[in-house]
Amino acid sequence: MIFKDLDAGIARVWEGLRPTTKKMLVGALQSNSSAAVNPSGKFAYDAHSDWEISRLLTALDSHSKRKSAAPADEASRLAETCAKILESQSASAEVFIQLATRAIRQHDYQKLDELSDRLLQRFSAGEIAEVVRQTELPQIRAIAYETLSFLDIGHLVPLLDDALYSDIAAGALEQKAFEYDSEEAREVLEQFDNDLDR
Repeated sequence: MIFKDLDAGIARVWEGLRPTTKKMLVGALQSNSSAAVNPSGKFAYDAHSDWEISRLLTALDSHSKRKSAAPADEASRLAETCAKILESQSASAEVFIQLATRAIRQHDYQKLDELSDRLLQRFSAGEIAEVVRQTELPQIRAIAYETLSFLDIGHLVPLLDDALYSDIAAGALEQKAFEYDSEEAREVLEQFDNDLDR
């Protein structure tokens, strides 16, 4: 498939994609993006696919900022296809931040709600904590904290032993303890505070 209106930067990113990733994207575009929601089993989706599609989406979004492109042009269609694949497949903190930032920039709060639901359904406690750690936007940080506070305490406790995430886990447990009145969360926090004081 040849794209006619992609600028040189996007074309370079496209050329750098693995053949399997190109086939996945072309298949999704040709089937009205239904493959984006559930890529065919013949395409292996992995962390490298995440990185490639995320990189292409970044280039496409930069292109649309510089150029007042018509919503139906090839770059816009390709960007939406990339976003749909990432939304349906990725469990990466970096990709979540990219998609949530994109939704906020587009004032698409329904999309932001959908992404929040996927964060709870698909992401590990560590990846959600990584969203809190990496994002610069308070809206995204609030969503990630809220999601952590919905998790079972057993998923949060291991994060207390990780120097990167202990404060984040303690914040989520605090929210669970005081906003959701969880006695178990209070006990875990007290134990954590006692251990810090030793």
